[in-house]
Amino acid sequence: MIKEYSCLKLDGSDAREESCPVAEEVPLSIFINGRHFATAMTSPHMRKEFVFGHLFAERIIAGPQEIESLEIEGNVARAIVANPMRAIPRRPIVSGCGGIASFLDESKLSEIISDLTIRRSQAQQAMGAISLSETHIATGGVHSVGLFAEDGPITIIEDIGRHNALDKAIGFALLQRPKQDLSRAFLACTGRVSSDMALKCSVAGIPVVVSRGATTSLAISVAERTGLCIIGFLRGKRLTVYTCRERFVID
Repeated sequence: MIKEYSCLKLDGSDAREESCPVAEEVPLSIFINGRHFATAMTSPHMRKEFVFGHLFAERIIAGPQEIESLEIEGNVARAIVANPMRAIPRRPIVSGCGGIASFLDESKLSEIISDLTIRRSQAQQAMGAISLSETHIATGGVHSVGLFAEDGPITIIEDIGRHNALDKAIGFALLQRPKQDLSRAFLACTGRVSSDMALKCSVAGIPVVVSRGATTSLAISVAERTGLCIIGFLRGKRLTVYTCRERFVID
């Protein structure tokens, strides 16, 4: 996750050579039934979870059982899936935004079925938990995403791309035995909530996403149609609820 590089640091008139920690970025090329599907620029951990979560969030698979085999060697992941015709080759997934520009067909948006509500104190605790990333503190170069049940964290994951981190979190939940019920979980993230993030949450059935950053108009449109509650700009006691206010309880 971290590599050390020699660098020159300036502070006013003071200049010094130092060893600087930098977040590691590596490519992962995904092949589906022998055909190249996508190349993601990711942090080099939890690659299995990333592949499962990404293929699920992109609706290539309907569940982990549809990946018949997965081999990851070096920077290449080779998957055999039950329905390869769903896998249309994609452009590279760059670390700047992390996600594929998923085709937004409003007729195929997934409705979130959940009666989960969260309190402001839960949102604050979740944001505090994902802000403790040692990699982020050291490098400033990663996003953190956490999945939380009503009684605490399910998993907290870091990646150079916020979409990648979300895919890894979804993949982690899919691979749990028994499978984690994401309709009873909420998401906290450090980056903005874009339409891709909202779409991935709706596909996974996650009813609430909390961010310390902004959201976008298309994310709000997706959220309104799917039943996703978007909470943004959570900083201290302040926050903004953009959609599905019934899922948020002021305590």
